[in-house]
Amino acid sequence: MGAIKEWLSGMLAVLKTFQLNDLFDIFIVAIIIYSLFKILHQTRAAQLVKGIFLLAIAFVLSNFFGLSMVNFVLTTIFEYAVIILVIVFQPELRLALEHLGRSNISKRGWLSILSSTDDEYTRSWQKAIEDIADAAVIFSRSKTGALIVVERNTLLTEISASGTELNSDTSVALFGNIFFNKAPLHDGACIIRDGKILSAGCILPLSDNYRLNSSLGTRHRAAIGMSEESDAAVLVVSEETGLVSLAVGGKLIRNLGKEEIIEELTDLVLPQELDKKDLFASFKKGRKEKKNEKE
Repeated sequence: MGAIKEWLSGMLAVLKTFQLNDLFDIFIVAIIIYSLFKILHQTRAAQLVKGIFLLAIAFVLSNFFGLSMVNFVLTTIFEYAVIILVIVFQPELRLALEHLGRSNISKRGWLSILSSTDDEYTRSWQKAIEDIADAAVIFSRSKTGALIVVERNTLLTEISASGTELNSDTSVALFGNIFFNKAPLHDGACIIRDGKILSAGCILPLSDNYRLNSSLGTRHRAAIGMSEESDAAVLVVSEETGLVSLAVGGKLIRNLGKEEIIEELTDLVLPQELDKKDLFASFKKGRKEKKNEKE
């Protein structure tokens, strides 16, 4: 009873000195802890956290029951806990820092301040999105496997270096040549940067999420893995079913049609103020101009 009274008096003393900046301090810490749990969720690190929690319980029990040897071992482990955590959680820490380093202001947002080529940039992405959507529909009908990574804020230079550099304008024909099942680059991914094909035949990291549907193959797991490690949007066409899916933020949006592909990629890549009606109108206008040129 005395312990409870002592605890209550301590709490009252804390509340008397509580200020607004303390509330703000608690709020920031809560956000950090929540973000860490969100990053650790559905990864192998979640199991490691459970293991650390069990070690902490064992440490408390060893003190309570006077198990000196167990207590000595656990004390030694906790003394070097920081170094151990950095080694064990290296992938998760890297992911957390990447998330922290991403800004809501896109890389193009900075360029728009320094350059007047926004219209050219937008037209380049409009053409790329249309070509990607047209190619995806053709691949879906012919059940041709494809993996197209649309780079956003996170630069994928290391990933693109694993493939063959192209630096080419997009076209349905070029996508067809890249993902033709007897072509040397068809097994890898194609990286799109600033509306152009940066490289093809690139190797993507596979997702570690053990809760993914067992029916998903290596291509889909690579798409999800790439979207987990960056903010890229990854379009994937199934070789078995012909279904077109889009991986963003570790989630998979399945069974997309052409207009849905255009809408999703437009929302992710182009400025939000760009009206989709204007976008579709520009696509139609572009088709008419191409048709007139052929005639």
